[in-house]
Amino acid sequence: MKIAKEFHWEMGHRLPEHFGLCKNIHGHSYKMIVEFEGELDERGMVIDFYGVEKRIAPIIDELDHAFMVKNDDKITLEFLEKLDSKKVVVDFFATVENICIYISDKIIKSNLPKNIKFIKVRVYETAEDYAEEEKKV
Repeated sequence: MKIAKEFHWEMGHRLPEHFGLCKNIHGHSYKMIVEFEGELDERGMVIDFYGVEKRIAPIIDELDHAFMVKNDDKITLEFLEKLDSKKVVVDFFATVENICIYISDKIIKSNLPKNIKFIKVRVYETAEDYAEEEKKV
């Protein structure tokens, strides 16, 4: 059995190694769908939607209206510091693929119930473009 929940946030980033416009500072209205697969528990649920919200909310709070920046992007880090801007400093380029992995790793570490066997995280950077990762728990 699978259940899924959708989440939204706004976030900025840049891809300094990109050959096109994405090397510039810009942002997206992200959408994410998280699926949990497993057996029903004694209450007849894969996982309580309240429990899903409780696990994912801190991740969304961290990312929402923040700027995700690679730890060696000194120019952008200095700029964000001067503006006292909310930022998430990571050790990877902030591609939608890496953001998807970042989030799925955090979900896996959130002490999921034992009946959950797989999670799938799909992160939309635009209405048409997404990355997806499925992980065994």
